Amino acid sequence: MIQVQNLTYSYPGTEKQVLKDISFEIKEGEIFGFLGPSGAGKSTTQKVLNGLLKGFGGSVHINGTDLSKMKRSFYEKIGVAFEFPNLYLKLTALENLQLFASFFKSKTRDPDELLKMVQLEGDRDTRVEAFSKGMKMRLSFIRSLLNQPELLFLDEPTAGLDPGNARIMKDIILDLKQQGVTIFLTTHHMDDAGELCNRLAFMVEGTLPVIDSTQELRLKHGKKTVRLEYMENGMTLSDEFPIDQLAFNPTFNEILENQEILTIHTQEASLEDIFIKVTGQQLKQ
Repeated sequence: MIQVQNLTYSYPGTEKQVLKDISFEIKEGEIFGFLGPSGAGKSTTQKVLNGLLKGFGGSVHINGTDLSKMKRSFYEKIGVAFEFPNLYLKLTALENLQLFASFFKSKTRDPDELLKMVQLEGDRDTRVEAFSKGMKMRLSFIRSLLNQPELLFLDEPTAGLDPGNARIMKDIILDLKQQGVTIFLTTHHMDDAGELCNRLAFMVEGTLPVIDSTQELRLKHGKKTVRLEYMENGMTLSDEFPIDQLAFNPTFNEILENQEILTIHTQEASLEDIFIKVTGQQLKQ
């Protein structure tokens, strides 16, 4: 679907490279995620790929076609939802969707159906200037679905949402994946990345030190220990033991035989733990 080779980018008037010779591929029908702190270059990469930023170095091909040679028909097949929604504040939610739908030559989805998907049907006739940030995020998201895109760019799709609405958004994203939509998602929320993405790229200061599936990341870099909680002399104690040769660990076996076991489970590192381990940087900046 998307092949990126040696991509570089500097904003006009500056010499500093925001993207530094990055290469990656996004496969058709997968959710590919960029995970990294604010300012790492995630949104800039998306803006290059969806045609908003010109003057980049390297090459970008989408379905075998050079991005620089894309025709207008390309934009009929993609959807974009920005972290900071660019909506018409004086128009109502419904009027915003109707306006953007008019830009497409192909048939678009029913605005009322989309509003209902994200529980905004009761606000269809409310001016967007009265919306909260979370409501604007949801409206911007469904706007990106108007043209039934084959390729969807989502920039921090759950930012500013309460847990209930974030759950609704994530369920819709997973459903789109089941329908075969290819999704390029950026986030600094490790839970979103772990739940939604087939593969992840860790982005740090315009570079991609790691690209792998979430499963492989946990296998390669995660903890390989078992945590044991038990009672000893009326006190609750805990210990961690390496999984390797666990059955032959004398301390582990002694506790199992002589103490009351409360819990026993493997320790799985979070994506944030792995990100910090691999890059040496914090996610939440």
